[in-house]
Amino acid sequence: MKIVTTRRISQIFFCFLFLWFCVVTALGDKWWQLRGWPVNWIIELDPLVGLATLLSTRTLYSGLLWGVATIVLTIILGRFFCGWVCPFGAIHQFVGFVANRRKNIAARVKLNRYHPAQTLKYWILTFLLAVSATEVLVDLLRLPVTHPRVSSGAMVMAAVGFGIYVLRRRQKIQKKSLLGFTGLIIVWLLLSFMFRENPSTAASLQIGLLDPIPLVYRSINLVMLPLVDRSAVNVTALPRMYAGTWLIAGIFLIAVLLNLVIPRFYCRFICPAGALFGVLGRFALWRIGKSGDGWPKCRLCEEHCEGACSPTTEIRSSECVLCVNCINDCRHGLMTYQTAPSATGETMGTDMSRRKFLTAAATGAAAIPMLRVGGTLGSNWNPAVVRPPGALPEAEFLSRCIKCGQCMRICPTNVIHPAGLESGFEGLWTPILNFRIGTSGCQYNCIACGNLCPTAAIRPISLDERRGRNRFADRGPIKIGTAFVDRGRCLPWAMDRPCIVCQENCPVSPKAITTREVFNIITTADRLLVAKADKDYIEFQTAGLEPGKYSTGDYFCTVSDAPEAHRRRIIDNWERGLQVGPEYPFESPPPNGSRVQIRIRLQRPFVDPQNCIGCGICQHECPVPGRRAIRVTADGESRDPQHSLLLRR
Repeated sequence: MKIVTTRRISQIFFCFLFLWFCVVTALGDKWWQLRGWPVNWIIELDPLVGLATLLSTRTLYSGLLWGVATIVLTIILGRFFCGWVCPFGAIHQFVGFVANRRKNIAARVKLNRYHPAQTLKYWILTFLLAVSATEVLVDLLRLPVTHPRVSSGAMVMAAVGFGIYVLRRRQKIQKKSLLGFTGLIIVWLLLSFMFRENPSTAASLQIGLLDPIPLVYRSINLVMLPLVDRSAVNVTALPRMYAGTWLIAGIFLIAVLLNLVIPRFYCRFICPAGALFGVLGRFALWRIGKSGDGWPKCRLCEEHCEGACSPTTEIRSSECVLCVNCINDCRHGLMTYQTAPSATGETMGTDMSRRKFLTAAATGAAAIPMLRVGGTLGSNWNPAVVRPPGALPEAEFLSRCIKCGQCMRICPTNVIHPAGLESGFEGLWTPILNFRIGTSGCQYNCIACGNLCPTAAIRPISLDERRGRNRFADRGPIKIGTAFVDRGRCLPWAMDRPCIVCQENCPVSPKAITTREVFNIITTADRLLVAKADKDYIEFQTAGLEPGKYSTGDYFCTVSDAPEAHRRRIIDNWERGLQVGPEYPFESPPPNGSRVQIRIRLQRPFVDPQNCIGCGICQHECPVPGRRAIRVTADGESRDPQHSLLLRR
């Protein structure tokens, strides 16, 4: 079997495995639905997820240790993940092959030549890792204030090293180096003083924006599978909808369609995971290269080169994705996979200068503090951002969430959606609750999202903790927000129309929504004056009532001149009369000329913030279209005591 065939089998296998994991990430009673399938395994194989999470949180979720295996294999084999495992890379390779299969050899060789812009992905990687490492960098700057002994020791060691360095240099270089060394120490001390309070420097995990694995998971879960659900093939029990996915779909389609211009455009120019593998690939024990001598200038090895790594001349090992097409295409048997360096030479660098690296790192380190100048994690937080139950406090949540969409896919009621700019740019595509979409609110007995999150941005919780039972009874149930009644849109409050939908659907006990009964006078077109009456019927002097309108059981009548002051329930009415219920018949029929008032019984809802958990079922079921009359905000959420509505004793 040819090695290219083996590679294609591997790509097809991992693509089908990835799609299978996406399909089975659904709750249900069928054998193929989520029953312990390792649906996060491909995410966990991505070392960029583990590295960025480690930098942003200084901890590593146990499942992400699979990334260590990928790193070790990359150091041994080269960039095998890009060419043999990555499903997004396989999609790019297939589309590029289809687009360029009819072009002649010269055109394909031209497309597959190395371009200096391929360095851009290293800029992106440096920027995103610097964003993740913001807090670590600030802590290093603060060492002279926080750990003076450690920093003093570091300065002494640096001075000794500097002394050894200057002894080996001439006098002119000594002066320049001395000024540079002294300047670095002074800058370090000044920055330490500036950042001694460490304000708003919590790291933010943004690799999910462009990391290919979260990107392809997000695109398939939130765009492609919902489209399939609307066809004859139903992957889930009910079709899924996700708000704001146009941008996700646009980025995915642009990334795929750019292969029509340059094969593997995303992999060559943008992919931060590919850049990380490129850095690791420099140290690979096994690599593609030429052997022997007397190399012809046929350039066939560049005809189908997926990495644009220049195998004809000095091969760029950091760009080679191990597609092994060059080995397959070489008619002279000169291209091999070996431990020895290529006979035509190798370029091990990434063409990224020290100045470019420092620029990208400094920009990334400054990005999050600049984004947070508006105080979005402080007093200017957005109460419309309601996170799923078990979500960490916002700063910690943003330092863990990779925007993969797994929590949105597993949610049985389709209530978790990708955020737009509600929580700022750094919260783009993170999970928020949209109670208008889906089949219900956040179910009181559901803990699925936290038990599937690959980075514990939504921590796994038990049902007892969710509901505040047993050993969690003293804490009470987890609150994700609080419902508020908009009296300007509520039917009983603003429109004199009966409605108790929110109170009926409130799932907690005792109910967080109670009602208070009022009887409002209904204005009629004409004054209702009695013409004649008996114990059950009243006939008016003029016609003016809509037949059957007041027979719903919510309308009552009172007679101004009747000896009994009871409100009597109306069970039927016609144009000029009505019938009262049998529970309060008239003992003495109202005299002629008496004035009758029709009142409507309204049960106006009130929310008890002590009992409300913010599940949003009331908002979902509210019959008012558009902007609901009862809405949930993050006020009172358990994950942040600063958002509490109630004073605690």
